[in-house]
Amino acid sequence: MNNPSLQEFQDRLDIHFENVGILERAFIHRSYLNEHPKLGLEHNERLEFLGDAVLELVVTDYLYRNYPNPEGDLTNWRSALVKTESLASVAEKLEISQYFKLSRGEAKGNARSHALISANAVEAIIGATYMDQGYDTAARFIADHIISRLPEILATGTWMDPKSKFQETAQEQFGLTPNYRVIEEAGPDHDKIFSIGVFVGDKLFGKGSGSSKQSAQQEAAAAALETLAKSDKKPVDA
Repeated sequence: MNNPSLQEFQDRLDIHFENVGILERAFIHRSYLNEHPKLGLEHNERLEFLGDAVLELVVTDYLYRNYPNPEGDLTNWRSALVKTESLASVAEKLEISQYFKLSRGEAKGNARSHALISANAVEAIIGATYMDQGYDTAARFIADHIISRLPEILATGTWMDPKSKFQETAQEQFGLTPNYRVIEEAGPDHDKIFSIGVFVGDKLFGKGSGSSKQSAQQEAAAAALETLAKSDKKPVDA
């Protein structure tokens, strides 16, 4: 099944599929089939599963061969390359949203939902490429569009999670290690929401909330980094 709209996409990638149907499947979200159950199509989740494994292998192989750093560094760099936000940025650059087949509800979803759909579609494209064109072509796609982002990630330090980055920044600028304190707990035991503040000394630099203390701490650290960036080290009011 040759879709003319996908021909331009293949030309841009310089990857031409023997079976264009498998590429088309990479863009089909489960929700679309829920609205169109009689079309007899398959959604992209199996391709996403395959692409995720290929992506991890290619990135891991590249990092191992090119950097002598310890395992912890390589793991963090790989995570930065393959996380949802990074893959969603790749999807945006490739302008793949125009090919999505989504339900009306998903099409109107929030930014986080669209980022996840986009990232999953990139993994599905990798899976489709691997199935149709083989490992080398899939590895070339990954190198061109994902691994190519590594120099910027290393230069900006965005490979670090917010909590690690804020700790490093606070120690450099203030000579102190941040500490995290629970400000509030809300909701029943099975569905608690934690509000946590991150302090340097006795000054509050950011607040975050989440369904676990760990996720709330990450949110608080991200807010603290924004505080530093916007207010030249001035803490927010508690």
